[in-house]
Amino acid sequence: MIHKFKAKDMNILLDVNSGGVHIIDDITYDLLDEVKPPFEKECPKEALEALSDKYQQEEIAESYEEIVSLYKEKMLYSEDIYGDYAKTAVVSPIKAMCLHIAHDCNLRCQYCFASTGDFGTGRKLMPFEVGKAAIDFLLEKSVGRENLEVDFFGGEPLMNFEVVKEIVEYARSREKECGKNFKFTMTTNGLLLDDDSIDYLNKEMYNVVLSIDGRKEVNDTMRVRVDGSGSYDKIIPKFKKLVEKRGDKEYYVRGTYTKHNLDFAEDVTHLYEEGFEQISVEPVIEKPEKEFAITEADLDRIYEEYDELAERITQIKEKGGFINFFHFMIDLDQGPCVVKRLRGCGSGNEYISITPDGDIYPCHQFVGHEEYKMGNIEEGTFNEEIKKEFAGSHVYSKPACQECWAKFYCSGGCNANNYIYNGDIHEAYELSCKIQRKRLECAILLKVCEMMEE
Repeated sequence: MIHKFKAKDMNILLDVNSGGVHIIDDITYDLLDEVKPPFEKECPKEALEALSDKYQQEEIAESYEEIVSLYKEKMLYSEDIYGDYAKTAVVSPIKAMCLHIAHDCNLRCQYCFASTGDFGTGRKLMPFEVGKAAIDFLLEKSVGRENLEVDFFGGEPLMNFEVVKEIVEYARSREKECGKNFKFTMTTNGLLLDDDSIDYLNKEMYNVVLSIDGRKEVNDTMRVRVDGSGSYDKIIPKFKKLVEKRGDKEYYVRGTYTKHNLDFAEDVTHLYEEGFEQISVEPVIEKPEKEFAITEADLDRIYEEYDELAERITQIKEKGGFINFFHFMIDLDQGPCVVKRLRGCGSGNEYISITPDGDIYPCHQFVGHEEYKMGNIEEGTFNEEIKKEFAGSHVYSKPACQECWAKFYCSGGCNANNYIYNGDIHEAYELSCKIQRKRLECAILLKVCEMMEE
C-alpha cells in the first residue's frame, strides 16, 4: 500500500508498510495512478497512452523502471508483515493507570466529556484507601513490567491534592521491594496552583498537562469558572511560573478547538508567544447537534488551518526557535514499536482507569458506560473477558482501517470515540480519521523538510 500527496511544491510518497518516505517527480507521481503490482517488465501500453499528452514516452518508461526498482528493493508496495503479529495479539500486563482522583471540578467547560467533572455519577473525591488499593492492584497486575505510569486525572486533581501526595508517597514506598519504577503525571486546569503545589508537581510528576485553549477570548468562551467568569487571567501566570521552574522536565499545554475557533493556528501561535514550547490543541469530539461541535462541513477549513500551522512552525524553526506541536510528532526512521502501531494507547488491556468508588474502566472516557465496567478495586473483581476484547482491538480488527494508509500511525483511532459515536470499539469514527490523516500529512511534510535541511 502507498499514499501520495502534494505539499509545498513537493510530491511526497509514503510506503505504508515500511514507513519509507520518498520525494518523487511529477511523472512518477502521475504514473503511480496508472500502474501497480505485479509489475510487468515493460511499462504497460495503457499507462504510456494515458500520460502521453503530458510527458514523452521515454520519460514515462524511465520513471516506470525506477518504480519497479523501488518495488524490487522492497521500498515501494512493501509486504505487510504486521498482520501476523495481529493474529497473535495477547492480553498484556497492565503498565499504566488513570486515577480519577477527583470527580469534581472548579470549572464548567462547555465541551467537557466528563459532565463538568463528575462523569454523571455525582461529585466526589477519591479516598486514600481507594488510591492505595489501586496502586496495589497495578503492582499485582504488572507482572514483568518494571516501569509503571500513573496519571492523576479529574475533574480537577488539585481539589484532592493531599490524597495525591499520600498516594505518591505510598507508591514510592513500594517501588524498591517490588522492583518497580513509578512515573506520575497530572492534568490540571491550574486554578488551584500555588508555589507549594508547583514545587511538588515539578519534583514528583514526570509530566504535567496544563489545560488551556489558547487566546483569552477563545479560552474564556468555553473554559469558565463556576460563577461563569473566564479562567485565562487566573491560570496563565501560574502556568508560566510552573514551566519556568520546571526546567527540562516534560510538560505540555493542552487545548481544544471547536467550531468557534477553527483558526486554531492563532491559538497555537499565541501559546508559543506566551512562552510555551510544548503544545497540543485537539479537535472537540461531540455530537453534531451541539452548537460548538465540529462537523464534516468544517473539514476543508480545518485542513487549511493545519497547513497554515505547519507553515508557521516551519517559520519558527527557520528563525532558530523551538516548538513541538504534539500532533505533528512523527518518526520516519524507525517509527513506533509493532504493538503500538497495531493497538495504540492500549486502553482496556495495558491501560485502565479507576474511579473514586474503585470502579475499573478501560480508560477515562469509558467511565459511566456500565457495559464496559471491568470490576471494582475494593471488591476484588476484574473482568478478564473485557480485557481480552480490548487486547484484540487493533487495526486488523477494524474494517475501515484495513485499506487506510494512516493505520500504523493512528493505530485504529480512539476506542472510546469509536464506541461512543459508532457503538463499537472496532468501528472507526470517520470524522476523527479524516482530521488525523491531514495531521499526519503535515507531520510527514515537516519531517521531510527537516531532513532536507540536514
